[in-house]
Order: sequence, then C-alpha cells, then structure tokens
Amino acid sequence: MVAVAEQVRSAVVSLHLLRPGRRGGEEVIGAGSGVVLTPDGFILTNSHVAQSARAFHAIFSDGRTLTAEVVGADPHTDLAVLRVPAGDLTPASMGDSSLLRVGEIVLAIGNPFGLQATVTMGVIGALGRSLRSLTGRLIENVIQTDAAMNPGSSGGALVNTKGEVVGITTAIVAGAQGICFAIPINTAKWVAGELIREGRVRRAWLGIAVQTVPLAPDEVTRWGIPSRTGVRIVQVVPGGPAHMAGLQPEDVIVGMGDTSTPTIDAVHRLLTREAIGKRTPLAVLRGGELFRVVVVPGEAPVE
Repeated sequence: MVAVAEQVRSAVVSLHLLRPGRRGGEEVIGAGSGVVLTPDGFILTNSHVAQSARAFHAIFSDGRTLTAEVVGADPHTDLAVLRVPAGDLTPASMGDSSLLRVGEIVLAIGNPFGLQATVTMGVIGALGRSLRSLTGRLIENVIQTDAAMNPGSSGGALVNTKGEVVGITTAIVAGAQGICFAIPINTAKWVAGELIREGRVRRAWLGIAVQTVPLAPDEVTRWGIPSRTGVRIVQVVPGGPAHMAGLQPEDVIVGMGDTSTPTIDAVHRLLTREAIGKRTPLAVLRGGELFRVVVVPGEAPVE
C-alpha cells in the first residue's frame, strides 16, 4: 500500500479556492482536490468544488503552484475539469470501476482541511448506490466506502491496490461515521471527455416540470400499466418539445419508448444525448384515458 500511495500521490493535486481579498490580492476561502488526467494540464475534480470560487491554485507534490481555470462542469454528476498551464504533468492511471467488488481494499488520496496529499485506507462498502446531485438528478452506480474523507477531500482519488483510480471522491454523510461516496471512474472518464471536447455534457430536454404521483388503481388495471406511479406534468415551457407535441399540465407520463416511467429519475435516465432530435413515443394518461404522443426532445439549455 505504501508503493500504491507513492505511485498515485504525484497525480493528485491540492486545490485552493480563491476570491479577491479586501486589501487587494487573493484570499483562500476553501480547499478541494483534483486528479491529473493528462500531461498537458487537464485535471478532474468535483463540480461543487469548481463552482465554489472564481479562481484556483493547484498545488502539486513537486511544490509547484499553478493557476487553474475551469474548462467545464457538470452539476448533474458533480464532476468538472480544470486546466493548468503545464505540459509535463504525471497523469493518474485510470482503472475500470465495473470490476470493483464489495470488500475490496481502497485508498482515498486528497486534501482534507487543506492537508495536502493525505492518504486514508478502507474498503468498498457497497456498489450501485444512488446519490442525489445538487441539481436534483440521481447520480447512478455511486461507490460507497469507509476510507476516511473530510471537507477538502472532494475531487480526490479513490484508488485500488493496483494504483488505478477507480473513483472520484465526492461526498460524506454528515453525522455518520465511515460512510463516504465516490463517483465511479467509468462515469468520470466519459463526462471528462465531453467537458474537454464541448465544455459541457449534452442531454435531451422535454421542456416540462414534473412530479412523481400515485396512479389510480383502476387506471393501472384498465390500461395494464406496469407501475403504480407516474410522472405528472405541472408546467410546460412554451415553445418547448413537450408544448410542440401537445402535452399539457396534469398529463401523466407513464412510459417513454418501450420503458416504464414510474418516477422523475426514470425520465431523467432516458433523456440522454442519444435522445436529442429522436422521435420518441410517450404513453400519457389524460382524464383517465391512455393515449400515445410522439415528442422530439431538444438539447437541454445551458444552466
């Protein structure tokens, strides 16, 4: 484990979150962590870290301090990419989070409370957890671990015994002991690629505000709906895809394509980049009657 820690520490950076000082210059208002993606300066961290300050200093294990700028952030997965002006960084070795097993030993490397390059050890406590992001979307397949994390650890590396990064640390449970979470690296690699190429992650959008509601038992039986809940539309954006398809407030969406939509999260899972511009049939309840309507999701506007 000593060898693993030494191998990875050079690829984990400490982030100082800065704001203009009252007497000129800059003052530190917080700390975070990041993982070096590429030799030419791309660094992976959390969205809530990247969006917490106007400026950042990235401090490396060799003593260098470089100014970092935000390339892009995705609050829905709590991931972001920063970049520093360097061409000789040591990138982390990225693993495959789909191969993780409960009970596997892992290290967490980060910058808790500003204490640079801190290493803690634990195990994978659970896999496949769901974690609610600040935007309300669920982050899927989250890793649970008991490797100790504290404020400032966000954006750091969760590492397996091969020295491969398998997760990006993201959250702790306030008031609990030893329950911490990390975004799986397979998700992080995909999001990072999108952010580097386009500065954001493209997702489909219907232009509606919705809530999960119970369905009337007689409607479930009559129409053979596979779940007892659906997604009721409470607001339709004028000119949006749902409005153009004729959807109205109080309509209840119970299916998208061939998939049941019992919850808001089920709808979110289907609104991927691939759905943009694709004719998509919806199963909708209106006034107790079930009908189908075709909607063409647009691209979600930049938040």
